[in-house]
This record gives sequence, C-alpha cells and structure tokens, in this order.
Amino acid sequence: MINFLNLEYFLVAAEELNFTRAARKLYISQQSLSNHISNLEKEFDVILFNRTLPLTLTYAGQALKARARELLDLRDETYREIADIKDFSTGQLSIGVSHTRGRVILPEILPSYQTQFPGIELKLIEGNSSTLASELLHGNIDLMIDLLPFAVENVETVPVCAEEILLIAPDMVLEKAYPGRLEEIKAQLSQSTDLRLLESCPFILLKKGNRVRTIADEMFEEAQITPRIVLETENIETVLALSAKGMGITFFPRMFMSNDQSTQDHRTKFMERARLNPYPLNFRRAHGVLGIGYHKGHYMSRATKEFIRIAKERIPYNPD
Repeated sequence: MINFLNLEYFLVAAEELNFTRAARKLYISQQSLSNHISNLEKEFDVILFNRTLPLTLTYAGQALKARARELLDLRDETYREIADIKDFSTGQLSIGVSHTRGRVILPEILPSYQTQFPGIELKLIEGNSSTLASELLHGNIDLMIDLLPFAVENVETVPVCAEEILLIAPDMVLEKAYPGRLEEIKAQLSQSTDLRLLESCPFILLKKGNRVRTIADEMFEEAQITPRIVLETENIETVLALSAKGMGITFFPRMFMSNDQSTQDHRTKFMERARLNPYPLNFRRAHGVLGIGYHKGHYMSRATKEFIRIAKERIPYNPD
C-alpha cells in the first residue's frame, strides 16, 4: 500500500530536484527526506532519482511524478467528499478573485454565506486573471470569480452578472490633444468611441495578464493603433486616480463604480470633480459576463456548491 507521506515528500523533491531545498521546504532534515525516498523506492523496487549533481529523475521517477499529484489530489478529494457526507459543519473554501473585484462582489455574498455556514473557514486568494487561472488549474483554489470565458481548460462556469468596460477620458488629456476642440471631441466620443481619435493621447493601463488589459490590447489592435503608454500598474484603482490627475486615458469596469448607492454617488461626484468622462465601447468583448468557475475534473465540495447558490441568489443574473 502506498504511504502518502512518502509520496508527498517525493513529489516536493521531484519538483525541486534538490534534497536540501526540498527538505527545507518540508521542514524536515535532509536525512529524513532521504529515508522517505528510500522507503518509496523499496516499496516500488525501483530507483526514482539518479543521485547525480544536479539530481535527475529516472524514467520510473518521471512516471511516478506524473501520477503522484493525481493520487494526492484524489486522496484529498475523497476526504472532502466523505466529510461532506458525514457532517457539513466544518471545512474550508478557497476563493480566487482580483482584489478590486472582490471588494465589490464579495460583500454581496460572504455575509450571507458566513451566517448560514459559520463553520466553513474562508480563504481568499487575490491576483490577476492569469494567476488565478493557474491556481484553479493546479487545485490551489476551489473557485475563481472573473470575466467569462476563463483562459483555462477543464473549468465549468456559472454566470453571475453582466459586466462592462468603459473608456475613461479626462478633459485635461483631451484639451491637450485637441486645443480648442474639447466639446467637439467629447461629442464625437459620445456618438462612437473611436480609439483612433485618441491615438496621440497618453494611456495608463493595467499590466499584461489582467483581463481588462487584454481586452484593451485587442481593441487597439482592431483599431490598428499603437497606444502611447505612459504607465502600467497592477492596481485598477491607481489607473483611475492617475487618470483623474490628467496623466492619461484608461479603461475601468462599470461594476467598480459599486452597487452600493452611497459609494456610487461618491464615485460619480469624484469623476465630475476630476472631469473624467466615461464612454461605452463599441467592442463585443468590452461587454461581458462575470462568472464563477470551478475545476470540472475535481470533486465539487458542498462548500463550493453553497457559495455558488448564494451568489446566484444575491446577485441575480440578467443577460439583458
């Protein structure tokens, strides 16, 4: 019978290919790690590592590494499933979401979730779209919230709410690009947000990997322009704040204007004071749907199912 502790230690060593680093990562001695590896080699009656510098995996070691993660994942999923059947009073739910989107959507869901399931430990993982997709793929989070479709395979998704990306153009930037023609250009943008009108303007954008940035790049490509990017950042609130200071044009999701009326009013007044002009975009991908995704190849815990249920109740999806 496979000793899963030996298997876990082998997998770390196989990923590190360095016993010293692997032992440090596992908080055990190098000798203890070597003993676990030796026990596994005795169990399978095969050598798993070529003891060379640097270490390399034998053919058998490569085959076991490919299966070890599957075996360990299956073990963890089995424990979760049995725990669900036995007693759904404790457990853990890991949620992946961007920090800004989480600020908007999680307050609509988590208070109700915690009230109904106080024994479930909630873990929040924040990052950009590509990082979260990788975390979901590797089983490090149970679900992620992002714009559909997700850039990762083997994921089932549930639509949550409509989302729209707006172009944000400050008066200061338009005035500088078009002296004496501010109202004319604003009128043209109101009729049709043609990015070619803004080719000579500076842009402040999110860094590559963020979904909003990906869509912006697609729009630039479709308009056949190369934007003059003066700054890139990971934080979408930063792009809006710098745009308000006249540093450049940016893109901002309508959802982040907030569903809370007091916050929404504050945001509207801020944009009016900063003379920021929001424009809808005539681009299909700028009008999307926010969804919840989970790995369809993994066991779906009741904690995940209940989160999706409450999300659908609290934020009804209206495709219109």
